[in-house]
Amino acid sequence: MTPRTNPFTPTFGMVPPYLAGRDRVLATMRDAFHAGLGNPNLCSLFIGPRGSGKTALLSCIGDEAREAGWIVVDTVAEEGMLEDIIQHATLEAAQVVDATPHSRLSGLTVGQVGVEWEYESTDAPTWRIRMEALLSKLAEKNVGLLITVDEVRVTVEELVQLITSYQLFIRSGRSVALLMAGLPANVTDLVEDARISFLRRSRQQFLETISDAEVSSAIRKTIKRGGKAIEDDALEKIVQASAGYPYMMQLVGYFTWLASDDSARITASQAQRGIRDAQSDFRRGVLDRTWQEMSPGDRAFATAMLPDQDTSTLSEVARRMGRATNYASTYKRRLMHQGVIGERGGSAFGFDIPLMRDYVAEKSERRGPKPPAARRTFRATQPTTCTEKGPEASAPGPRAFMVETMGIEPTTSGLQSPRSPS
Repeated sequence: MTPRTNPFTPTFGMVPPYLAGRDRVLATMRDAFHAGLGNPNLCSLFIGPRGSGKTALLSCIGDEAREAGWIVVDTVAEEGMLEDIIQHATLEAAQVVDATPHSRLSGLTVGQVGVEWEYESTDAPTWRIRMEALLSKLAEKNVGLLITVDEVRVTVEELVQLITSYQLFIRSGRSVALLMAGLPANVTDLVEDARISFLRRSRQQFLETISDAEVSSAIRKTIKRGGKAIEDDALEKIVQASAGYPYMMQLVGYFTWLASDDSARITASQAQRGIRDAQSDFRRGVLDRTWQEMSPGDRAFATAMLPDQDTSTLSEVARRMGRATNYASTYKRRLMHQGVIGERGGSAFGFDIPLMRDYVAEKSERRGPKPPAARRTFRATQPTTCTEKGPEASAPGPRAFMVETMGIEPTTSGLQSPRSPS
């Protein structure tokens, strides 16, 4: 009997068989491509933490654009991206146009196939001029160009150049769309850059976690497509373990499928085994690596978030660290840029990586036991200064917290000068 192919795709950039929870976004973009120039959604930013399905969504939107007759170029924000865009756009455009103004088709091989425009001018044209020539020819055929950029970072100068040029393309009436995706902190840095302030008027869509009902539907459909069935209690376990994160949904589904072996119906025990294997894989591939990249100050900040049930505030975290808010804010910014934490509205923030809270708590326990009383000491209703007298004398105060988590030793004249984040 031929083994059934695992239908789940926990691989970066792979589009799952069923893209759960993004139907409205896809419908909006489908309408935008048919409407063409002037639709505000043709310049959009998709924002979400790691594992929220940003890359897969860009791929699906690209498919919608092709269905509407557009050509699509996908790239990542890094130096060299502009040349990557023009070469791939030229290759795609060769299927619908013959030449560009003041040029002739001479032939450039990219793999087995390719084209190249050789300009007659002795002066090498700029990237924007080459793009204008391409867009002009595409306009003659009523064909639009979609450019998608993943992992945006304002530190990539070529990304800023692309965005600036895009504005000029639109002013020239070119049919071009620019869709970008990135971590919340990186997108914030991008739209706040004074050189491209007009980007603040672009559509910004935050990719929320997926509802349990949508996760359940996608999991069941994926399993059925693969040729199996699943018990209701097994499906419920997978849904809960996925926690609304697209990547976790694919990872848990993948390992559950493996755990089911040749069974035609997935059981609860098989799902539980798959969940355990998926979490172990996520720990090795994501959590361990993230923790290793965090500085001692980053880890101390994350540890100080643990007493909060869901969201934290900077003032409370700083108080638990025994530091001023401006010092603690350095680590908040660092963790946001790393995608470890994210904003929750207002001044609140929380962990963005699935299972990260439990992981940090485990690491905190390994560094030394913290009795529950230590957490109650720092409730908002308590004074900001704690002593070692009274009923909670056995609980470690700010001094113990700083020494244990950050290696900072208070002196008789005050705290030592803060170290720069490592």
